[in-house]
Amino acid sequence: MSVWRAGAVQAWLEVVMGMPMYIRACSENVKSGKVLLGLTDEDLELGLGIVNPIHRRKLRLAIEDYRRAEGDQGLSKASEMDHHWVATSWLSDVGLPQYSQTFQSHLVDGRVLNSLSRRDLERFLNIGDQFHQTSILLAIQLLQMLSFDKEALQARRTKCDHQDWDPIVWTCHRVMKWIRDIDLKEYADNLQGKGIHGAVMALDPSFDTDAMAKALGIPSNKHMLHRHLYEEMKLLAVPHSNAEQSNEVIGSSSPVAVNRFAEDRVSVRRTSKSPLRLRANSQSVERSLGFHGSCGSLPREARLQAVPRTKGSPMHTYKSVEITNV
Repeated sequence: MSVWRAGAVQAWLEVVMGMPMYIRACSENVKSGKVLLGLTDEDLELGLGIVNPIHRRKLRLAIEDYRRAEGDQGLSKASEMDHHWVATSWLSDVGLPQYSQTFQSHLVDGRVLNSLSRRDLERFLNIGDQFHQTSILLAIQLLQMLSFDKEALQARRTKCDHQDWDPIVWTCHRVMKWIRDIDLKEYADNLQGKGIHGAVMALDPSFDTDAMAKALGIPSNKHMLHRHLYEEMKLLAVPHSNAEQSNEVIGSSSPVAVNRFAEDRVSVRRTSKSPLRLRANSQSVERSLGFHGSCGSLPREARLQAVPRTKGSPMHTYKSVEITNV
């Protein structure tokens, strides 16, 4: 940037930054890339007339990125995420496309995303819903964990398109597919516009079965559906003893715990004959839901002893095997 002439500066501002509305002021005040590199936030506001604080931040962060790149470090990966991609593709994957116009008008790109706080979301982008704020911040955290490498993120997502694992990178659409796959398809579309994506499920400690059921619109009196959802979500959790596997999934040294499917648990879920796909070694569902036990799970001898037989009962005339068959 330090060797750019005025024409290159104006072309960069219009084409790369997507800010043609400031070309005139730039052409009158900024005659070289060296001058551009030295601009402060005050210069951007008073000299170029940029009153929108997010626009100023976008330009200032870009200048700082180019300033670091002067030392042969190269531009950050966040520079590859322009505001069109953020406002359309990224927000759609997060599950909050209703904010697309707001992000578009504020020209929020990858660098700006990396700087956003909860206060910024509420003050500048008019996002008042606290869960929506959390959803966006966790999606940003996922990008930070991957160093804003868009290609690496897409590669991870492609690998789990048809496999139920690595849920931290799941988009909202992939979560909805999972909901359909676990036989709750009638509730899947209720997740549209809710901001439920893989990073929320994996990184938000307060997001539990009740939160998911509420987002899906499952009535609170549907106890068996709640239990079914609980068991399926439990399959996503990685035990703390599998720390090495978690680190492999993250692909970085981040200390954040990441949920992921364990292959043996997937096998249990797929081979289970129960329509609720409940695991044999889990806490008794019947007990928690108020069901009564059955003799059917006992050994043959115990079942025979458990059947009350009054004197003269016709059952006395049958052999044990016949009684079992009946």
